[in-house]
Amino acid sequence: MQTLMLTPWMAPHKIISWQRAVVLAYLDKVEVIETWDAELRAPSVAMMAPAVVRLKKGSVSTKQSVRFSRVNVFTRDKFRCQYCGDKKPIKQLNYDHVIPRVQGGKTVWENIVSSCYACNLRKGSRTPEQAGMKLLRQPKKPASLPVVPPVRLDEGEMPDVWQPYCDGYAASAPLSA
Repeated sequence: MQTLMLTPWMAPHKIISWQRAVVLAYLDKVEVIETWDAELRAPSVAMMAPAVVRLKKGSVSTKQSVRFSRVNVFTRDKFRCQYCGDKKPIKQLNYDHVIPRVQGGKTVWENIVSSCYACNLRKGSRTPEQAGMKLLRQPKKPASLPVVPPVRLDEGEMPDVWQPYCDGYAASAPLSA
């Protein structure tokens, strides 16, 4: 049993254990929004197990630069293949070198795009022009990424109680347990 933690603005933040959620609720750091059907009992208190909690206070990141990573590339590209435009779950995406490494391409923001496996295979070790493919948009280093990463769960794995809070985020990216 896990708990979805939301930001103060009701957007998915991360997945935590129900035990951690209980401690945070006891410390008055989160508000319990939804509960599971399981009752938790202690000698002096009983409560329903938290399914969704919301942080009461938010913190603003002072990070100056966006770190290059596979998940951040997918987030920048909104989990869409930059060749065919299909939105895919994270498990069905990889990143592609626009100028292939065999042709001197580097693994940097400006040369990496999200692609589905079919488009990546079709493009092979060629540039998009050589493969007769067109990029939806040129890759560039983002100034920032969304503060809230999407949930890394396929829709079939997502508990029904979390669905209303994760609409638009399902099957897309990183919430770590």
